Amino acid sequence: MRVATYTRISTDEDHQPYSLEAQAERLAAYVKSQEGWELTRRFSDQASGATTERPELKRALAEARARRFDLLLVYRVDRFSRSVRGLAQLLEDLDAADVAFRSATEPFDTTSAAGRMMVQMLGVFAEFERATIVDRVIAGMERKAARGGWCGGSRPFGYDVDPATGYLTPKADEAPLVPVIFDRYAHGREGARALAVWLNEGGHRIKAGRPWSHTAVLTVLRNPVYVGKVFFRDTLHDGPHEHLVDGPLFDRVQALLSERGEDYSKRASATSPFLLAGLVVCARCGKHFVGTSAVGNRYRYRYYTCFTRQRYGTKYCAADRLPAEELDAAVLDALLRTYERTDLFDKAVAAAKRRARSERANHEQELAVVDAGIEKAEDAIEGPPISLAARHTKVRREGYAR
Repeated sequence: MRVATYTRISTDEDHQPYSLEAQAERLAAYVKSQEGWELTRRFSDQASGATTERPELKRALAEARARRFDLLLVYRVDRFSRSVRGLAQLLEDLDAADVAFRSATEPFDTTSAAGRMMVQMLGVFAEFERATIVDRVIAGMERKAARGGWCGGSRPFGYDVDPATGYLTPKADEAPLVPVIFDRYAHGREGARALAVWLNEGGHRIKAGRPWSHTAVLTVLRNPVYVGKVFFRDTLHDGPHEHLVDGPLFDRVQALLSERGEDYSKRASATSPFLLAGLVVCARCGKHFVGTSAVGNRYRYRYYTCFTRQRYGTKYCAADRLPAEELDAAVLDALLRTYERTDLFDKAVAAAKRRARSERANHEQELAVVDAGIEKAEDAIEGPPISLAARHTKVRREGYAR
């Protein structure tokens, strides 16, 4: 019986009741205690059990379909999945691959109806346990926010988080800049783009070290944290941290944001009129072009503008703006001419078939190399295994080559 083990933790090793190493050791001991069992594969993930989108889990399923092992062993069912629906799908995938499933600490037989019912029941309890943990964590964070503590996420510009108290504290090299931004917007009548240019020219940078953009300026201007508020789950709480902006100035800025149309919450959603937005790549900086517009005396002009230029200015990318109407028309004309050439589709299909045949040959060569490596490793550990020719015959008979 060729056995593969799967271990999982959701975060770091230090805060897990069953570390990866502990799971692996106990599974290895369990395999050793079973007569005729041989541990041939190990898979391990550090990801949430609520989803099946885990790299090593996907690899385990792929190798199961390739008949690389006969049984998948886990320490507990909740290490495999914490979702009833996900667990059912995973067991169905293993059944389709003729691979058995077993838990080392929860004995059941998945080949029987009673055993499968037990697995499903354990999956229900695992999902319930996860939901309970999530509820407790959210309740704890709500209590922390009600006391004015910072509940995680990206820290606001101008503040640091005191690890001892969990409260925000002014950051010496950022905090003095916040009231200046508010004042220049409210009294200097400078817009978000003008402020971003001024900040960048002064050598200032946002938290990640990137240049300021108008969106970063607007994020600062809209954030109530600077008047002593902490926002969590659609609720504002009073915080004990130091205010960086006084209330009247903050209110004046919010009124100006609404007046200038920079209050995103009041904007109506609409589909983009720019057909090629995000598809054109800048030859200078490699970013994509986005749709922009400018209003003249009589008309509104649409352009495709490099994202870097749009966000940070021409100092960081001097790529020309492209007239949207002309570029859209040119691309549509080219597409129409292409679709009229039916011979091109025949050539494309023929080329795709050639690539498929070529890739199949490459995959068969890769399989031969992998099999040779497995044979060499098994020979070094346990003595001569099945011959390589016989292995290839078995693999093709089972349909893996397809």
